Amino acid sequence: WATCCISRKSITGYCVFYGNCLISWKSKKQFTVSRSSTEAEYRALASVACELQWLKYVADDLCLKIPIPFPTFCDNQSAIQLAKNPSFHERTKHIEVDCHLIRAKVLDGLIVLSHVPSKHQLADMFTKSLYPGPFNINLSKMGLLNIHHPS
Repeated sequence: WATCCISRKSITGYCVFYGNCLISWKSKKQFTVSRSSTEAEYRALASVACELQWLKYVADDLCLKIPIPFPTFCDNQSAIQLAKNPSFHERTKHIEVDCHLIRAKVLDGLIVLSHVPSKHQLADMFTKSLYPGPFNINLSKMGLLNIHHPS
């Protein structure tokens, strides 16, 4: 939330796995300034929901059977509750309407949201600087290898 010290914009980051294989990832500064960490995480969830929907279309075109709903992990419990419960309208009326597509994707059964503690959030690798220990742990979980490192 508000990672950029100049613009105070948040950074969206996610990684998508098919089994153990990392197939898609993103790290991008959000277009608008979020008023809370919940709003920033909610925008990131909307972004990953669009990516998952697109990947589902690609898999369908390739006649690949992939199980849905897609398990989607978020380290912000407020964002998860917001996606599951539309009764927060008064407190969230400042969030743009297009961000609320995450709730529709949950109701459609495309994704299921689960909480993951921040220390286990792989997407943090894309959105913030980490100490070497957590960075290397996340790197190993993603299955990424340094092709220039001698084996």
